[in-house]
Amino acid sequence: MGVAITQHQPGSFTVEMTEDSDSAVPSAGWSQEYLLISDAHIDNAHADRQMFERHMRQCRERGAKWLSNGDFLCCMQGKYDLRSDTSACRPEHREGRYLDAVINTTADYVSPHADMALLFAPGNHETAIRKRHETDMNERLVEALKVRNKDCPAYAGSYANWVRFVVRSKVRRQLVANSVLMYMHHGYGGGGPVTRGTIQTARMAVYLPDADIIWTGHTHDEWIMPIQRARLSLHGRPYLDRVLHVRSPGYKDEFSEGNGWAVEKGMPPKPKGALWLRFWMDSVRSNGHSMRTLRFEVREAQ
Repeated sequence: MGVAITQHQPGSFTVEMTEDSDSAVPSAGWSQEYLLISDAHIDNAHADRQMFERHMRQCRERGAKWLSNGDFLCCMQGKYDLRSDTSACRPEHREGRYLDAVINTTADYVSPHADMALLFAPGNHETAIRKRHETDMNERLVEALKVRNKDCPAYAGSYANWVRFVVRSKVRRQLVANSVLMYMHHGYGGGGPVTRGTIQTARMAVYLPDADIIWTGHTHDEWIMPIQRARLSLHGRPYLDRVLHVRSPGYKDEFSEGNGWAVEKGMPPKPKGALWLRFWMDSVRSNGHSMRTLRFEVREAQ
């Protein structure tokens, strides 16, 4: 299966999947997976790099790709950052030229996996650096990755992005299934000690009626919430569909050591990890005709 990403304009992308065989449509056993990552904070001393590396191995084994929905970089330990904490600063970032060190060492660390990366969207940590220091850390990271790995296809995205997933025939280059439209937004707010931010699904569903998947991060919570919708086709036929709201956690542990901002604020421990998004083809019958349609599911990455 070949996977290619194209940017149409800022915040708008298409991910095109083409099966390697010469079949006009993907075979019955075909599937394609994507690892949905947010809040990796990969340059933070408390980031679980062993888990990240395990997920990268799984990506390689499954022929998967991965996307980052903000705060891949932490970037909080600079000299003039009021949020800085030396205990969260990795040793290789304490030699001066902090931002340069973060980009160079992170690019060195991630470059073996860069050929599987599709998109680096900024989160509030990266936008804080752009505001304070007038440099785009995501663009710099993507540039550095492309220098180190010529097969890196990744783009630097926007804080919110539309990503349309489509399947095309290798032979005829034609669309062979309906597309799946994902809206990814890094996230906002504090998550809420009780709701874990799920109340935001009601708000986002109002102004995102076209999305099949709405993916957020930011609060380091994790949940998968389908919401059913009643629709009317252009031919006047009532039908039901659903939008899948998902929130991915992060890789940073802010609780175990018993110190730090999260503990002082009385915040609970948060889950760590990412989510898998899997696509496959399914046969359905409509008006006596068999049709192949694109299906998807989201599950927790182990």
